[in-house]
Amino acid sequence: MRLNKFYMPTLRELPAEAETKSHQLLLRAAMIRRAASGVYTYLPLGYRVVRKIENIVREEMDAFGAQEILMSAIQPRELWDESGRWDVYGPEMFKLRDRHDREFCLGPTAEEYFTNLVKGEVTSYKQLPLNLYQIQTKYRDEKRPRFGINRAREFLMKDAYTFDKDKEGLQAGYENMRDAYHAVFTRLGLDYKVVRGDSGAMGGDMSEEFIALSEVGEGVIAHCSACHFAATDEKAEVKLQMETLPAKDAPEEVHTPGATTIEEVSKFLDKPASHCAKAIDLLVAGEPIFLFIPGNRELNLTKAAAYLQTPEHDMEMMDSETVERLTGAAAGYTGPIGLPEEVRVIVDRSLTEAGGLVVGANRTEYHKTDAVFGRDFKGEVAEDLLMIEESDLCPLCGAPLHFDRGIEVGNIFQFGTKYSEPMGATFLDENGKAVPFEMGSYGIGITRSVTAVVEQNWDDAGIVWPLVVAPYHVILTIPSMKDAQAVQMADEMYDRLKKEKVEVLLDDRNERAGVKFNDRDLIGIPIRVTIGKKAAEGIVEYSLRKDRENEDISAEEAITRILEATKPYR
Repeated sequence: MRLNKFYMPTLRELPAEAETKSHQLLLRAAMIRRAASGVYTYLPLGYRVVRKIENIVREEMDAFGAQEILMSAIQPRELWDESGRWDVYGPEMFKLRDRHDREFCLGPTAEEYFTNLVKGEVTSYKQLPLNLYQIQTKYRDEKRPRFGINRAREFLMKDAYTFDKDKEGLQAGYENMRDAYHAVFTRLGLDYKVVRGDSGAMGGDMSEEFIALSEVGEGVIAHCSACHFAATDEKAEVKLQMETLPAKDAPEEVHTPGATTIEEVSKFLDKPASHCAKAIDLLVAGEPIFLFIPGNRELNLTKAAAYLQTPEHDMEMMDSETVERLTGAAAGYTGPIGLPEEVRVIVDRSLTEAGGLVVGANRTEYHKTDAVFGRDFKGEVAEDLLMIEESDLCPLCGAPLHFDRGIEVGNIFQFGTKYSEPMGATFLDENGKAVPFEMGSYGIGITRSVTAVVEQNWDDAGIVWPLVVAPYHVILTIPSMKDAQAVQMADEMYDRLKKEKVEVLLDDRNERAGVKFNDRDLIGIPIRVTIGKKAAEGIVEYSLRKDRENEDISAEEAITRILEATKPYR
């Protein structure tokens, strides 16, 4: 492609809305443009990258036995009613009505659609296992779209679904897809980890996430180098062993004026913050629930939602009027002793072994000391409601944990009969009995993977695309279009490379050399050839984007190197 006819509106200034390096560079390098919050257009260079990632995913899915289909992005409400998720999925779902007042959604995911497709079509165990996938646009009404295409309202995703006759088959299909994902992300050249994840709205008992490591990633992972434990911070188990403090024979009420935070109470009473029980006053679908955790720890909302068997969006903090009505005290003085019988009290397991605790007295400006679980108050015991912290030890082997940030680029789930059973998707087994399919789900964020690749491949001048996903493999630059010999040599090299199916750009714009070189660095094409003053001698400057070290070689040698480097991609 000749750049004098190519749409490539690069930017010199840093876009004000860009928060991360990948977002900045994708905008500046004319890969994407923002249309609205969380909505983006892919320009010619960026769309070529998307298509290359798509094709890598497609090749590996096909190689591992999956079959590609394409479904509509518009899904009827009836399918989501069958699974019970229409009202559960949350405000992220885009909902719409047609002119006949029928309800639909723009698909945020496709479990119901795939289940409905197979229902009634696959009727015998002899037709199993089955693995279907699509690459389709997904829609989620993110409350706060961030980081460009990393957390957008519209994104491209590969989703696959396996259908098996039993759990053994499901496990085999799951492992097969895990291997396919390793193949995909290895080909993309990503530095990634596989970690235990939370199933969230997808449901199911087993899930893993593929996390591309990045300092700006929204996800946090905890991992152990001793035993290879790895999990997201939402999923990582905390096995907190608290010191058992001595307690008096009965709780003692103490006046604590102005002490409403754990830090203030701890300081006022000279008690460790860990043993000052933190109250989290919640309304869950309108039901009042009081959670109690160690004062020096944070509540893990994902774990709490899982324990309560409710979506996170149904959980909200209690307003001050409700707190006062139920406890008789202002917010900040809630404690587990003397709460109304009709409210649920849930205590993190760590507090049950802590001995004497400081708790709110349910009386404004008062706390109680020496409160002991089981003796002075009771409640449901939740095994683990805590966010993992850097001071925590590995839950499997007790070794120190390491923490990294990353971008979730893929996930795999086993959800068994969660969808097939309520939707009546069954087949006849070997005994002629109708049984529901055992299902798995496997997603890869295509456009999110673009972000991950850029986050791991950039320098101070721009993007450094790996050859495997670069929009073009080679860029030929003519510093001066007035140099007739350079123009002729560049044209000849361009034609030869095109004939060999090399993806090549020719910068033949009537621009200053500095503009061309800056753009070349910014857009990150892996192999660069400058055809300049030595063209008359048959010499060009050859360099790789990753090191930018120029080398004078013959045009023939440059072509030989290019053909060798691009051989796997032609």
